[in-house]
Amino acid sequence: MADQTRVLLDDIDEPGLHTIEVYERLGGYQALRKALTTMEPDEIVAELQASGLRGRGGAGFSMGQKASFMPKGTMDKYLCCNADESEPGTFKDRLLMQKNPHRLIEGIVIAAVAAGANRAFIYIRGEYVLQADILNAAVAEARARGYVGANILGSGHDVDLVVHRGAGAYICGEETALLDSLEGKRGNPRLKPPFPANQGLFRGPTLINNVETLSNVPIVIAKGAEWFKQRGTEKSTGTKVVSVSGNVQRPGNYEIELGIPAREIVYGLAGGPPPGRKVKCWFPGGSSAPVLLEEDLDRPYSFESMAEAGSMLGSGAIIVVDDSVPIVSLALRVARFYRHESCGKCVPCREGTNWTVKMLERIDRGEATPMDIEILDQVQQNIMGNCLCVLGDSMAMPVRSMIAKFKDEFIAHNERAREAADRLAVGAGLSSEPVDAAA
Repeated sequence: MADQTRVLLDDIDEPGLHTIEVYERLGGYQALRKALTTMEPDEIVAELQASGLRGRGGAGFSMGQKASFMPKGTMDKYLCCNADESEPGTFKDRLLMQKNPHRLIEGIVIAAVAAGANRAFIYIRGEYVLQADILNAAVAEARARGYVGANILGSGHDVDLVVHRGAGAYICGEETALLDSLEGKRGNPRLKPPFPANQGLFRGPTLINNVETLSNVPIVIAKGAEWFKQRGTEKSTGTKVVSVSGNVQRPGNYEIELGIPAREIVYGLAGGPPPGRKVKCWFPGGSSAPVLLEEDLDRPYSFESMAEAGSMLGSGAIIVVDDSVPIVSLALRVARFYRHESCGKCVPCREGTNWTVKMLERIDRGEATPMDIEILDQVQQNIMGNCLCVLGDSMAMPVRSMIAKFKDEFIAHNERAREAADRLAVGAGLSSEPVDAAA
């Protein structure tokens, strides 16, 4: 089993880590003290920019640069932690919140001070009941010690923090739909611009970051940007917690140094597919990432390398598919999920996801014509880049990649299904059509 590079998960198995006493004993909240007593907000932002820390939720945008977009002024500003971990295959944030909630809280307060935000929210997935309870208890402990609330540690900075539970909608993981939900509305994506940094929650400037991203902030401040950049690549600094699932022998969360070969993750850490099976394809960043082939496992696992391969690192959820899985069934399962989760606000997504499911079902039943696969690919092209948010793209990108890489299998699947249906019809006396014996 290959070694992990543990930074975020270094003390993750420490008994009682979720309590403030244990967290403080291990050095917790010292980064917050450093940020409040020895650094100005602009210096915190500069340190985050220098570290190269990129968003760990999917987009991979520079966290420090995003914080620098927040306007100056005395108006109410907000920080939202996106803990609506709904991307299929992703379960790393659940671990971080459950085991080490105070590191997340410390990161939120530091980031809020840097951005000038005085109100912060953790928008947590509705199904994460246990994690929400742990976070609420941790926030109460932090408030009692003076790490959250008014005049934090006598610094003059105020940061109020609220844990807000979602209600089971995948679309609320999209940052603007999350803001609508926080405001008490139906979670629908907003038209951009304006962007949240200018006009976000309650029309105020808003910084939105993922759980893993914010959990890295205390490490960057405590150890410095140069220390953080010692791991990873030039454009993908630090470590990454990856959630490995699918056809592997040891699924789970693993922390790796960005830039190691993906094969070391899939085979070295997760044990590879079951004996006698081979990797057919894999999603490098959750179900919304275009699939890659077995030979792509030799690529470095980094933001830039996955983009060069035609996919994306995304949330860091690696889903492995072995050669026992029919590609049509896989595409259909992905498409049905996104059809179900579409908010229906924009036509390309609402209609495109439904058309995709129906066309894949035709192929699965053997009712497709030779043109249908080409039309299916065109539908994906019409969806991509034409929706209010990326939900439509999240279905179109992986489905289109499967068509491109496994077109022959789509055709063969349709032929087999049609022949099977013909045999069944003849056997039931519903058809007088002769069946080719060789088939």
